[in-house]
Amino acid sequence: MSEGSMTQKVSTEGADMLTLAGVNDGNLVELSRLCGVKVALRGDTMSITGPQELVERATEVGRRMVERARQRMELTPDDVLRLSEADGAGSNGDGSAGAEGRIALPGMRKLIQAKTSGQAEYLAKIAEHDIVVGIGPAGTGKTYLAVAAAVDALTRKKVRRIILARPAVEAGESLGFLPGDMQAKVDPYLRPLYDALDEMMPAERIQKALETRVIEIAPLAFMRGRTLGDAFVILDEAQNATAMQMKMFLTRLGVNSQIVITGDKTQVDLPKREESGLMQVERILLGIEGIAFHYFSDADVVRHRLVRDIIKAYAADGD
Repeated sequence: MSEGSMTQKVSTEGADMLTLAGVNDGNLVELSRLCGVKVALRGDTMSITGPQELVERATEVGRRMVERARQRMELTPDDVLRLSEADGAGSNGDGSAGAEGRIALPGMRKLIQAKTSGQAEYLAKIAEHDIVVGIGPAGTGKTYLAVAAAVDALTRKKVRRIILARPAVEAGESLGFLPGDMQAKVDPYLRPLYDALDEMMPAERIQKALETRVIEIAPLAFMRGRTLGDAFVILDEAQNATAMQMKMFLTRLGVNSQIVITGDKTQVDLPKREESGLMQVERILLGIEGIAFHYFSDADVVRHRLVRDIIKAYAADGD
């Protein structure tokens, strides 16, 4: 052992070792890279070697990793990065969000887990408010967690149906010029909602729910003239809803219904003369009881780590 270095041992008893180490020991390599220490896994012990200050930090992250592996929660190098950045705010000390940040869906082995304190706070607001507006960059889980909360509410019979909506206004395309019938025209815009749903429910349940209209996925324009009662309603990509569409959507709220609106203010595809409905509600609905706004930051990005760096680069270029 070199002068000035020390070794700290962390018990890994009860942890799933494959989960802890990761593919090709990727999680251990990431811990070593982030903290500037040597990490070894032998038997029921993780050994961390290096300068005392670095070892102390790495040991704390290592304990959080072990706790996740004990709970059989997903653990990837990107998760290790988030655990190393966790400051304990809104967390139970292992980098997870605590019981309030978890959703267990029947028929699915996967536990939906808030991976950042920001995500846990978002889920808490959804549980406590009739209308929640989630604003933030791509990859922060805005839509994914909202769909999970909707499926959970449906499963617990808190609502009788789920309605997922999106504005069909993107990249300057006109639906009239796209091939196929109306469903074929709008399906590409709605595909991300189908993708999120695919991870929440078995395929046969989704198909049956769609056929019986227990789950409805439709363009925002199709909401006009309806009252959405006893439903969990999600409006995705809300930055592309016009001010008039947003007012129409919000006034559809019926008895025993809940609305979650998600959007990214940096990705508005509306013509420049049109005001984004998302920007308008942020301006005029703040402070109304029963409506909560939640702002995600790049620290909440849970896609590939490069997504976070890309978001930061674009933000810096815009300054």
